[in-house]
Amino acid sequence: MSEAVAAAARKRGERRKAQTRASLIRAAQQLLAEDRTSVPILEITELADVGMGSFYNHFETKEELFQAAVESALDLQGAVLDAWTEDIEDPAEVFARSFRLTGRIHRVEPQLSRVIISRGMSMISSEHGLGPRALRDITRGCESGRFTIADPYPALLIAAGAALALGQAIHDHPERDDAQLADQVAEDILRMFGVPPGEAAAICRSPLPSVVDLLEQALPNLPHVPQPDSA
Repeated sequence: MSEAVAAAARKRGERRKAQTRASLIRAAQQLLAEDRTSVPILEITELADVGMGSFYNHFETKEELFQAAVESALDLQGAVLDAWTEDIEDPAEVFARSFRLTGRIHRVEPQLSRVIISRGMSMISSEHGLGPRALRDITRGCESGRFTIADPYPALLIAAGAALALGQAIHDHPERDDAQLADQVAEDILRMFGVPPGEAAAICRSPLPSVVDLLEQALPNLPHVPQPDSA
């Protein structure tokens, strides 16, 4: 076998391995969203449409798979937040944009949303997703004098609790305008952090790019539901 043929075979093997892992993670995310984490590994592999032996090529335990599924969801969320705020210097606006985007994701990607909500408290201490970015932005706001709070960490707890409650409320009340609700909560948090009411309102009423487009940039093959023009 020539070196080129061997290299091509290795690439195919790596692709298949990556596809199998991705299928297992998607299956785990579906189960997390449905609150069905007590299922046996066989059911997970059937849902992922992979062989039972393939599971152990990637994960030692079911718990390790579910952790990877949560981290994958948070990584996607983090990639979207980074893309959306990279050109903004005002920490108050960065924080508000991230919060407003997170609020809009719940309707656009309900499975992703439910995965994050299902492990909500881990979001605060995780190295992935909204938690570390929110703490970074709140800290910058405190250091610059934009926020008047004394300690960024309690402020993070307030923001994280509000973000999780917002997500659950959007699922529980489909009749509510999710964008309007997310913007109002973000505005109220900014005011709580010491941003003047007029500025907080202006920041949270500024136009936003399409959430669907941002998600597609972060993960091009992710399927999306249609997004209303008003969101």
